Amino acid sequence: MLLSDVVETSRAVAATASRTAKVEALAACLTRAAAEGPDAVEIVAAHLAGVLPQRRIGVSWRGLQSLPDPAASPSLTVEEVDSAATTIAAFTGPGSAAARSAAISALFEQATADEQRWLRGLITGETRQGAGDGVMLQAIARAADVPDAAVRRAVMLAGFAGPVARAALTGGVAALDEITLEVGRPLRPMLAGSAPDVAGALATLGGDVVVETKLDGIRLQAHVDNRTSPGSVRLFTRTLDEVTERLPEITEGLARLPIGTAVLDGEVIAVGPDGRPQPFQVTGARTASSADVARLREEVPLTPYFFDLLHLDGADLVDEPARTRWERLAATVPGAWLVPRVATDDPAAAQAFFDDLVAAGHEGVVVKDPDLPYAAGRRGPGWVKVKPRHTLDLVVLAVEWGSGRRKGWLSNIHLGARDAETGELVMLGKTLDSEESRTEFVPVGKTFKGLTDAMLQWQTERFLELETRREGHVVHVRPEQLVEVAFDGVQRSTRYPGGLALRFARVLRYRDDKPTSEADTIQSLQALLP
Repeated sequence: MLLSDVVETSRAVAATASRTAKVEALAACLTRAAAEGPDAVEIVAAHLAGVLPQRRIGVSWRGLQSLPDPAASPSLTVEEVDSAATTIAAFTGPGSAAARSAAISALFEQATADEQRWLRGLITGETRQGAGDGVMLQAIARAADVPDAAVRRAVMLAGFAGPVARAALTGGVAALDEITLEVGRPLRPMLAGSAPDVAGALATLGGDVVVETKLDGIRLQAHVDNRTSPGSVRLFTRTLDEVTERLPEITEGLARLPIGTAVLDGEVIAVGPDGRPQPFQVTGARTASSADVARLREEVPLTPYFFDLLHLDGADLVDEPARTRWERLAATVPGAWLVPRVATDDPAAAQAFFDDLVAAGHEGVVVKDPDLPYAAGRRGPGWVKVKPRHTLDLVVLAVEWGSGRRKGWLSNIHLGARDAETGELVMLGKTLDSEESRTEFVPVGKTFKGLTDAMLQWQTERFLELETRREGHVVHVRPEQLVEVAFDGVQRSTRYPGGLALRFARVLRYRDDKPTSEADTIQSLQALLP
């Protein structure tokens, strides 16, 4: 199938605000891909979802700045793009950078100007066409004439849209029903809602609950398969990126467990000599690179903590009540690897547990309903997180050059939130031009508070790499970077079209472990208005 068909579909989807029209355009393209064969439909579904089937291939935006002249007419196929991506992802070791650059040039010289622009976005994870996950899954259901629920269930367990589209358009509901949890293939993690305080979380769930430590580490999904290959362990982050080679102490520990197969959900965290958790940046830096793993392991050892068990020795547990999964978990891993928790229906006891954890340096708690199943890929009703302050994960949309002591650094950051109703990003400022996005943006706030000199230096380098255009002292950037901010509340404001603004926002940390699709929503802010 020609790549130009996918590019044109993406353009049509971006050009309309109608969800129905988006779904119809995507479904029509998937139907055409299905006529080419199952491989084509899987690749096309992944590309239209804005991801490569290979995930990351070691090519950054900077590596796509110098490209060959575009082709005069379209001839490049999606199969050729997929094959090239597989080849590029496999380059490692000495000479890999040159080989990767040559392969990129060979691929892009076959692409037209429009295709080159689109491929840049696909490879860097910035295909912005206004088609969120829900739209894509609905399009798969439409193209295959299967229930939406069957598609949603399958993608939760398969992790990505590509394999689900392949199953739906080649085998219908029967093929979707055959998609189950597979050891070695990551499934989408269950996520937590939020509450302003412990009492509110208990009131939301009602009855007996479990109050669990919320660690400020890296979400980790561990797959152990001693039956297929003794000692086989694969580790995935919350974004389903594999980090197995970066965490040898975790893989070695899991490989020693006396089990056949297992899928565990938890966190890894760096703990200091005093037993207190290290700052998130310490853990994040340890898991961010596969270079110098032996040295980093010695300098920053990581400890695993698990809070759920999704599969054990051939039995899938995602549909079992949480209390059953926890009992099996406690019998499977060492007690030192279990996330501390207490069972209670007493708000005072839950608050005391929360206070002790925060004093010990932890992030807060997650209040859980012990009777509910694991809601893979969703913010299930059974998990509610509580932190000691209001925090949001927002998208950085623009940055202002600093003055005075901060002259020469990018300082004041503009913040944006996601619209849960459309799946789009709702951002600061104004509508960007057509080359950047078709999305309309509204303000939620900006801040320069909380930024250390190290953060200022880092963000200056980071956002200059993401720069799209400038207006005076404001540098507009591609919306690729999440930042966690704390704030004292939300107030009504006639200054901004959104009718609200953050009060006393300050930066806590940059989030490299979460995609922008998980940014907090404008609806969650509206709910906080007094």
